Amino acid sequence: MGTVTRIVRFLVFSTVLALGTVAGWLLFYRLPESLLELLGIVLLLLALPLVVRVAGGIAESVAPGYNVAEVAVKGQITRERGGSIGSTPVGAGADEIVEQIERADADGSAEALLVRLNTPGGEIVPSEDIKLAAERFDGPTVAYATDTCASGGYEIASGCDEIWAREGSIVGSIGVIGSRVTAAELAEKLGLEYEQLTAGEYKDAGVPLKDLEEHEREYLQGLIDDYYDQFVTDVADRRELSREEIQGTEARVYIGTEAMENGLVDELGTREDVEQSLEERLGAEVAIREFEPEQRLTQRLSLGAQRLAYAFGAGVANVVTGEGQRFRFR
Repeated sequence: MGTVTRIVRFLVFSTVLALGTVAGWLLFYRLPESLLELLGIVLLLLALPLVVRVAGGIAESVAPGYNVAEVAVKGQITRERGGSIGSTPVGAGADEIVEQIERADADGSAEALLVRLNTPGGEIVPSEDIKLAAERFDGPTVAYATDTCASGGYEIASGCDEIWAREGSIVGSIGVIGSRVTAAELAEKLGLEYEQLTAGEYKDAGVPLKDLEEHEREYLQGLIDDYYDQFVTDVADRRELSREEIQGTEARVYIGTEAMENGLVDELGTREDVEQSLEERLGAEVAIREFEPEQRLTQRLSLGAQRLAYAFGAGVANVVTGEGQRFRFR
């Protein structure tokens, strides 16, 4: 925060605080009759914290304390962050991150967006949602890869105007993976027989209690190929690389220096280097505010109850339908 900004905020805060104190003294102490003076003093003391808070809010709006918004994408990317009951949610919840970016975009103080990435990737659509939110941000956007920026994480980075990484960062993995567990042989040894009633030829394609038929394997591989084609196209368009260059990586991961040689990264440097670059872009000293999920205690308790109910329901569904396994991509 610049010196001028600090002075302006201090003057605004001091002025509002002084005016609030005088107003409180007049309303609660000076004007009432003597029998109410003691009550007035008490009310004045109670009102002071509110006055301080209002003064701080006004000072922040007049002279904002930051000009760059930062959001973090850490861990496995999913629709909602996971975690055991009573524990802190883990992973990168796409809905929360999108909400943070949108809040930053709506805040006139945020002139630029810094997306800090340390993720191996995750689910396809949630990753795309975060990328689209970054693309919609009204201002320069910079992706900064710390340890790992792979797969869905790289898709998010490709939605930013510029990608930074460390020399030793792991970057890339532009590919799609789908997997299934085959338990048909084990079921046969246990004397279990798979029988499922479906409507639609491919409704039970990939169910683990039966072997894949060749036409089912082709069908599922086709889905993965479609996702891969979409991924390659998106990255090629955003990075101004050819599809052949992207496909030529064959979903490899690279350290930062190699990623830069292959056009996947624009610059290498530390956090300080990123901030210096932002200062040059904005033409002003950079002050960064990290946006974090807004989650009240009641929401956390509600999420815990939902996870417990889902886990129980999913367990029952596994036993009854055998549909507990599903394809996961990226």
